[in-house]
Amino acid sequence: MSDLPRLRIWEDPAIRRALSWYVAVAENYRPAKFRIAATLPTPLDLASSGEDALWAELDRLTPLFLERWQAIRAGAPLPTPAPGPSLLELCRALAYRMLAHCNFCPWDCRVDRAAGTKLGACRLTAGSRVSAHFHHTGEELFYRGTQGSGTIFFTSCNMRCAFCQNGDISTDKDNGVEANPRVIAAMAWTLRREGCHNINWVGGEVVIHLHAIVDAIALLGRDFTPRPAELARARQTKADRFFAFDERSAAATYNGRFNAPMLWNSNFFVTPESMKILRVLIDAWLPDFKFGPGRCAMSLAKTPWYWETVTRNLALLAEWGEDFTIRHLVMPNHVECCTFPVLEWIAGNMPAAPVNVMAQYHPDNFCDPASDKYREQYAEIGRAPTSAELAQSWRRAQELGLAFETATFDGRYAISL
Repeated sequence: MSDLPRLRIWEDPAIRRALSWYVAVAENYRPAKFRIAATLPTPLDLASSGEDALWAELDRLTPLFLERWQAIRAGAPLPTPAPGPSLLELCRALAYRMLAHCNFCPWDCRVDRAAGTKLGACRLTAGSRVSAHFHHTGEELFYRGTQGSGTIFFTSCNMRCAFCQNGDISTDKDNGVEANPRVIAAMAWTLRREGCHNINWVGGEVVIHLHAIVDAIALLGRDFTPRPAELARARQTKADRFFAFDERSAAATYNGRFNAPMLWNSNFFVTPESMKILRVLIDAWLPDFKFGPGRCAMSLAKTPWYWETVTRNLALLAEWGEDFTIRHLVMPNHVECCTFPVLEWIAGNMPAAPVNVMAQYHPDNFCDPASDKYREQYAEIGRAPTSAELAQSWRRAQELGLAFETATFDGRYAISL
């Protein structure tokens, strides 16, 4: 057991309700979803079955998964893993089928990324590159805890946010080091055994790397142990490799097998097909909700269908009973057109969801007047939000009755020992 459950932040009933499954997995009281998926066998030959048959099998197995998940939440034991193909391998097979006509995100480019002869919106082929992985101490307190969030940063993105504060990796598809699923699994395996409370999949954007991440999770669900060469390759991108971390292997297992909550940290510009796969693998969700329903997503991120996509996916999380928290970044000159509609939609559709109404915006990437990348068209967001804009945003969240104070101001909380 770590100090995570002893943080005073859990005194907030909204946080306790929203993240109860996540904490149970983080503390190894319960098995992660990927461990449950590995217990549900499939009779299909995954290599020779058509894609339609694979999707039909996912539709058949998902209710069985949900029934088992709820039973385990209530204290039932985890059954023995299936000896042959399972729901876990089915998800991996589907992700690779999707890669051949990529529809991971709503751009729906339909390019064969495995062939690599044509590029879509993310400009990626089948390979995935990791910029860095480390114990992240800058996430919300319920995710960073006392040992950090085990964060793996992937490169490239399916959006074009002019203000991206990770612009070095989101706009440069060649940033970082190419990593195959075994190396990615080695990163996750190492971070968890060093005490991280979760495995935090982030970018850039992560859904464009769905195949590699699902493959890595499938490996972790089948007692993966990295080879020395894989650990060495993983270490190339470990940003905190010069720090010493205690080996906590016993704190990374459930019933003797590797265990860690999977945290999906995403812009949520994701297709329903990707969501169906992730539903049976992800333990906690950290979606961004950036823009209102007007033209801001187009003018600032060159992203159509933004509002309808993100609201649909958020509604799915609520409908499915998932553990999640929402992030909204307050931007200068966009309080009335973006912040207010975002907060009002949350209040009208999922009022109990914890929301981080973030004050961290600063001009970066193409909207930083001090940068040689600066573009005059983004002058309206070329400054930090004023104290009045932030106060307006927080006041509106308060008026709407949203659960935002703890997620937004968690720095005032300390460990209660």
